[in-house]
Amino acid sequence: MDIQKFIEEWIDKSNAFEVEQYLDKYHENAILDDPSVGRSFKEHKGIREYFESYFIGYNTKTRLISITIKGDVTHLEVEFTGDFPGGKTGGTFDITFADEKIAHIKADLI
Repeated sequence: MDIQKFIEEWIDKSNAFEVEQYLDKYHENAILDDPSVGRSFKEHKGIREYFESYFIGYNTKTRLISITIKGDVTHLEVEFTGDFPGGKTGGTFDITFADEKIAHIKADLI
């Protein structure tokens, strides 16, 4: 699996607000934890809610800063811009994969 290419495609789908293609990057049983919003989102239904609320709802765009792969975890540093207070903030994603899809992701703001 080409993780760099996968991540670039995932961010492209996110930035284009292509909901179905974005969700296709996630395993059907994936979990997305986001301490910055205080909750976890489970499976495609929950992740759709997260994406529609925090990305589409705030017109959020993601810019990749760096990727670090350590064992099973892929760590991303990103920058978010959008229609939220301040208009720009940093963030991280810690991703694990199963069957060449995202199985678990911890998203946070920095």
